[in-house]
Amino acid sequence: MTNSSAGLDDAEVAAAAALAGADVVRAMYGGRLTRIDKGGGDFATAADVEAERTILGVLRSARPDDAVVGEEGGRRGAPDAVRQWLVDPLCGTLNYAAGGMLVAVNVALRGGAAAVADPFAGEVFVTDGERAWVRQDGSDAPLVPTSATRLVDVNLDPPFPGAPGFRAVDLLARPDFGEHFRPRVVSTTLALAWVAAGRRAAYVTDGGDLSGSVHFAAGIALCEAAGCVVTGIDGAPIGRSGRGLVAAADDGTHRLLMSMIGSGD
Repeated sequence: MTNSSAGLDDAEVAAAAALAGADVVRAMYGGRLTRIDKGGGDFATAADVEAERTILGVLRSARPDDAVVGEEGGRRGAPDAVRQWLVDPLCGTLNYAAGGMLVAVNVALRGGAAAVADPFAGEVFVTDGERAWVRQDGSDAPLVPTSATRLVDVNLDPPFPGAPGFRAVDLLARPDFGEHFRPRVVSTTLALAWVAAGRRAAYVTDGGDLSGSVHFAAGIALCEAAGCVVTGIDGAPIGRSGRGLVAAADDGTHRLLMSMIGSGD
């Protein structure tokens, strides 16, 4: 592989890696895919593995001294590397394996640049850690969050570490949720990019510290750079002591969701 991306900044490296993975995901769509069982009903496909291999090739070429943590291959690179990339090569594997197109390719430099590619819409959402934009057909447009759609994506995939204190399904059943929002469940962190882009009012998921998650790091970085309000489900900052994630387009949406999550009735 030629080192064509060596001169790019971190945001462009993230975008190039995510788009390379997206090319693989799109090319392998609809074919018969080998499944790799992960236990507990979870699995990867040959597309996950090949997309991660391709992304790793881009990152190795552009940033050979950096470490990489991939969902499928784990950690690679020097144990003492200061910089670490987090890679989820196909977020929405169950959707993809069932013939759905709601998937994302996530690449994030921990604490820095990130990109989320949509293989089928031809979009890549990018941040350099300060600004956030979406690129399609060679044109860039800033990400501008808004709650105008009133659509809130909720992650209903297990595990549910917050139960019984917090269960997302209970949030959806609340009358006041229905008064203000309409639920959506897409089962991919592409929804976080949509919050940053103003296509969703918010995204809610249970969990522990998601700041270093290969699934969530890129989307969190996009939302923070776009100016969204991002906390745990307990209102605490995202980090080692955090719990889950609430990413909202604005303060009012965040406050309203937190009042529903916190009341528990």
